[in-house]
Amino acid sequence: MEALNKTSLPPLAAPVSSADVHPPHLSPAYKSTILRSPTQPLMPVRELIRDLSMPVFGQSVLREFDNDLTKNARINGEPIGERIKVAGRVLDETGRPLSNVLIELWQANSAGRYVHKAEIHDAPLDPNFLGGGRVLTDADGNYAFHTIKPGAYPWGNHYNAWRPNHIHFSVIGHQFEHRLVTQMYFPGDPLFDYDPIFQSVPQHARELLIAKFRMDWTEAEFALAYQFDIVLNGRHKTPFE
Repeated sequence: MEALNKTSLPPLAAPVSSADVHPPHLSPAYKSTILRSPTQPLMPVRELIRDLSMPVFGQSVLREFDNDLTKNARINGEPIGERIKVAGRVLDETGRPLSNVLIELWQANSAGRYVHKAEIHDAPLDPNFLGGGRVLTDADGNYAFHTIKPGAYPWGNHYNAWRPNHIHFSVIGHQFEHRLVTQMYFPGDPLFDYDPIFQSVPQHARELLIAKFRMDWTEAEFALAYQFDIVLNGRHKTPFE
């Protein structure tokens, strides 16, 4: 995947700071933020945490097929659904690739159901799909997963509330500022306009959460491909969602 080695940070619609890309702590349309958002002014701690290091993860934390969700939970067959590849790079604010960054993801199956005891959606479980994986970025900041495209699901925030198709990402870099939890969406999803979580992200930053379809990365006869680059600081920082 030669294109992965090309670094480019797309221009945003308007100049913004790192903080301007994140959704507000309180977004009343997204009901759970009402109870969990801070009630007191935040205390800036940037100078205190700038030089704090995070744990460094190595190959010892990984198992075979951790980055291939089409294989890591097989019991008696292939998982059901559309196979996809999700790949990209992890970059700092200057566009420099970050190596040895741990990326973990979790998602619903193709029917829109999570493997979790608290799941309320009555869609079928897939016995051959767990919905979780992890990988370390290589020396050029590249990562790649194979998985099944997740389905939409109802979530009870309001009447007839449905989440757009999405994949959750957790990123742990080398510095405290390089910690990120976010979601990746798919281009052209008709549920964007109806989802309070996606809508809580400032409009100029929403494009940073939408993967790009890459026909040139598609694996013939196997999987379509999407590019999702993750930026851990600066004005192009991937929103914390």
